[in-house]
Amino acid sequence: MSTPSNPTSELTSGGASPTKVFLIDDHALFRKGVGQMIEADPAFRVVGEAASGSEGLLLAPPLQPDVVLIDLNMKGLNGIETLRRFKTESSLQARFVVLTVSDAEDDLLEALRAGADGYLLKDMEPEDLCASLKKVISGMTVIQDSLTEVLKQALLEPRTRKADDDVALTDREQEILQCLADGLNNKTIARKLGISDTTVKVHIKHLLSKLKLTSRLEAAVWAHRKK
Repeated sequence: MSTPSNPTSELTSGGASPTKVFLIDDHALFRKGVGQMIEADPAFRVVGEAASGSEGLLLAPPLQPDVVLIDLNMKGLNGIETLRRFKTESSLQARFVVLTVSDAEDDLLEALRAGADGYLLKDMEPEDLCASLKKVISGMTVIQDSLTEVLKQALLEPRTRKADDDVALTDREQEILQCLADGLNNKTIARKLGISDTTVKVHIKHLLSKLKLTSRLEAAVWAHRKK
């Protein structure tokens, strides 16, 4: 499949530049295939790829991608460790999505705790992949539909079940929790509530501590379960 050689020709109908995507996967044929699938949508442009986590950490930052797709099981530096190092060692401001064959509960939870903005399976339809990436760019956290029940059960297990009646959130924390349940990002929450991004982060940190949760996604699931 041919792709335009001039990036300026790859514009969305609204005139905005396409979303830049970087691929990290140790299978060359898969990188080529998923790259073609993504670029079939003019809203995206693949700006680079890497065959390992360490190579991705080196090559991705200079290209300033908007989204980085990371395979989970790779030789050497695995996807989770690669994600953690992007979060702690790189100044790259991107959204990170795990794209894997694993539907294991432990892998899903570990990826979310490491800071993944999405967890998708490699067997998903091309149009669903592009739709999910657009949601990620908008600030949402995306999880493969077939894994939502896995996540729900993980949060409801006796070893992780929270004492709902003992949790006392402030009115502001309740407002922010509802915003998380609605899938809003920090900037949108700040605008909606008339507070700063920094204040939103502080409130989220406090409510996660009170709920004994580790991520905003877990908080969103907790909020839906309380309804």
